[in-house]
Amino acid sequence: MDEKITGKCLIFSAPSGAGKTTIVKYLLRNLPNLAFSISAASRQPRGREENGVDYHFFSVEEFKAKIANDDFIEWEEVYKDNFYGTLKSEVQKQWDAGKTVLFDVDAIGGINLKKIFGSNALSIFVQPPSLFVLEQRLKNRKTENSDQIKMRLEKANEELSYVNQFDYVLMNDNLEQACYEIKNVVESFIK
Repeated sequence: MDEKITGKCLIFSAPSGAGKTTIVKYLLRNLPNLAFSISAASRQPRGREENGVDYHFFSVEEFKAKIANDDFIEWEEVYKDNFYGTLKSEVQKQWDAGKTVLFDVDAIGGINLKKIFGSNALSIFVQPPSLFVLEQRLKNRKTENSDQIKMRLEKANEELSYVNQFDYVLMNDNLEQACYEIKNVVESFIK
């Protein structure tokens, strides 16, 4: 980010299906000083996802235009023609309101954001108990077909290799316990 970093942020990353989004929603409900940074994506909404609430959805062409316009803090092509990124305007809007910005991003995005924000950021990797458990969770979501699940598991295997580049690793084998643990960690960081 070219501008001066003016606030704190939390960076949550995990393989798809690890429970990251559930944990993030728990924190947002229970810690009023947090604000969710709505990521941008060049894909269609899934399930009940809403534009401007869950993601800012753009076409591939629109996303590429925003890249060219330098509108992103960071962005990545996660899969072919499947872009995700963090809009500069989103973050600044939350800092201006005095909030700690919370990011829900993939592992590479999390690593990139940590490099940008340094000690103003706490990066957290939500780790599933195993790839087998992860596969079951993905199947139970019923949002992807078998080829998509296979692709997500291959990506998860890759993302798990980055775990040592995060400030904190949260094992999510018990959701209630994981939420309680990370709430304490986050409160300590914000203070």
